Amino acid sequence: MEEILELLNTGQYLKLRQQITGYNVADIAAYMEKMEQDELLKLFRILPKSMAADVFSYLEIETEQYVITSMSEKDAAGIIDHLMADDATDLLEEMPANVVKRLLAHASAETRRDINHLLRYPEDSAGSIMTVEYVDLKETLSVEQAIARIRKVGVDSETINICYVLDQQRTLVGTVALRYLLLSAPDAVIGDIMNENIISLHTMMDQEEVARQFKKYDFTSMPVVDNEDRLVGIITVDDVVDILEEETTEDIEKMAAIVPSDKPYMKTGVIESWKKRIPWLMLLMISAAFTGKIISSFEDALSKYVVLTAFIPMLMDTGGNAGGQASAVIIRGLSLDEIQFGDWFKVVWKEIRTAVLCGLTLAGCNIVKMLVFDRVSIRVALVVSVTLFLAVIVAKVVGSTLPMIAKKIGMDPAVMASPFITTIVDAISLLIYFRIATIALGI
Repeated sequence: MEEILELLNTGQYLKLRQQITGYNVADIAAYMEKMEQDELLKLFRILPKSMAADVFSYLEIETEQYVITSMSEKDAAGIIDHLMADDATDLLEEMPANVVKRLLAHASAETRRDINHLLRYPEDSAGSIMTVEYVDLKETLSVEQAIARIRKVGVDSETINICYVLDQQRTLVGTVALRYLLLSAPDAVIGDIMNENIISLHTMMDQEEVARQFKKYDFTSMPVVDNEDRLVGIITVDDVVDILEEETTEDIEKMAAIVPSDKPYMKTGVIESWKKRIPWLMLLMISAAFTGKIISSFEDALSKYVVLTAFIPMLMDTGGNAGGQASAVIIRGLSLDEIQFGDWFKVVWKEIRTAVLCGLTLAGCNIVKMLVFDRVSIRVALVVSVTLFLAVIVAKVVGSTLPMIAKKIGMDPAVMASPFITTIVDAISLLIYFRIATIALGI
């Protein structure tokens, strides 16, 4: 990094250009992200044209937008022409419509066609993340003819490791790996050596399901077909890595009661952070008012046994934590497709048994602690410990069922995470607590 900056700042552009061609494009992009904006632009203009588009595709989306808008429309269109169609589409989706219109006006007809094709599909669908740069072969070609075609079109393709075999109607009928082509006789026919056991994705498939299919079959690329089984694009494993990062980040934010954002933390402004966080905080604050209402309705009971007040935070925290544990594992199981709604009874029964063991352990330890250290009466210790036991059971059941119900009705299970469940469990725990206290202590 220091060496690049020194050459850049001393005006040794030719030496820098010669040196930087030996670097990995991903590393160059990482260096550029750490530079000041004027230095970044200067270095980008020094890059050989053959490297510029490759480096550009590794930049953060905000940096890409800055670079593109700082260039002339002709130069910017040249960069877009050299990007893979899916990368170009991702960039243009984030830019103002008037800028996109001007850029596409200077782009090649082929680029405009490919980008417009991808923009037709809903966001987060397989069609929106696929690329249209792939190698397709006719089933009537010989191996020699197929290799000649790969040499011709492969340089502009996302990958040539797997080639896709089509019939006259462009229906996907098979696949053939490059290594099999190299090992087969030159006069062998593609239709005879291709793999006819096709596993494909549909254009409207959700990107989370796309990631699951890649995990299941352990492929590095998969074909995407339309309703007539015609090949329209492919998705490669590098796209899946981006999907997994995006979906995991979204789930974590939802589980923390934050409206998901597509910007990195350091590039999100304070006002934007406030807008993302305040809706759920406001909702949870209002819902927590019910907890206060429950406490105020039992003021007379608390006035007779003031000591009961001291154990309210412990009961609420323990119940919330127990519910959070259950919801976390269930949400994760749902996202990995390990749990289905049909497993509801098995899940609840397992969580109840787990809750009984956890509740008995906590209640037993709590009785000893209250008698030895807090020096309360045995009746008060039993009231608090029985409530603790029941609160854990309720929390585990609520924490395991709400995410499954959310998934069943089409909501994201991550919404039913710790903050939401904690609020519900707190209210139920207090109702149990005061009801048991009223009966056992005669208040």
